[in-house]
Amino acid sequence: MGCSHDCSSCSSDCKSKNSESLRESLNQYSSVKKVIAVVSGKGGVGKSLVTSTLAVTFNRLGKKVAVLDADITGPSIPKAFGINERAKGNEYGIIPVTTETGIDIMSVNLLLENPTDPVVWRSPVITGTVKQFWKDVIWENEDYMFVDMPPGTGDVPLTVFQSLPIDGIIVVASPQELVSMIVEKAVKMANMMNVPILGLVENMSYFVCPDCGKKHNIFGESHIDEIAERYNTKVLAKLPIDSDLAKCVDEGRVELFEGNYLDDAAQEIEKALA
Repeated sequence: MGCSHDCSSCSSDCKSKNSESLRESLNQYSSVKKVIAVVSGKGGVGKSLVTSTLAVTFNRLGKKVAVLDADITGPSIPKAFGINERAKGNEYGIIPVTTETGIDIMSVNLLLENPTDPVVWRSPVITGTVKQFWKDVIWENEDYMFVDMPPGTGDVPLTVFQSLPIDGIIVVASPQELVSMIVEKAVKMANMMNVPILGLVENMSYFVCPDCGKKHNIFGESHIDEIAERYNTKVLAKLPIDSDLAKCVDEGRVELFEGNYLDDAAQEIEKALA
């Protein structure tokens, strides 16, 4: 195929694109030290659950944390944190909504009249909104920003990789064989874009019976270790099916969940980005 000269929708590593900076600048009143994208090759693996839980974990470690919800057509981050108010703005930019424990959130649902209203936009508008969430929002002194990505390897992930200074990505998967194949697509895209892979998180990895304490692999045998070895990365965590965590997320109380499933992962991430 010939070149369309539209670098914003192209993943090719060509001279034309390299000579043209696609990086968007932060708002002059913003400061973000590290940006981590949370991605998945397909939907339904619990990417937003992992994103919100990571944000809570880093917040508990005393870090200033933000979440940029880049899943424009399927935003769920405000719901996980129980946010019902709308974002506001002033002459300097858009003000993110801050959760009870101090996590800054920006999502399209914070701009809609009704959070259940569908976002029926074409791709250029969607990718433009993601860029606005980076450059027009006032992110104050953030140590870590987690970008909750839509599933797949389409326009929005490409825009985020090209437009934001991503320090690394975390790939979320589940144990099924099909998902393992999809994960490899996400890993390969990151490699194509020269974005560091911090590691893999396997969600719904197992279930511990509350009666006998036995561990069950509900979705079959895990293949996450094989994929991590194949791509010279690590498994950051294997999250169980936990009804208490799921309930906290569904009820907007993810900050109140007392589990520590991602504490070790947070340490590994900090070490990798030090």
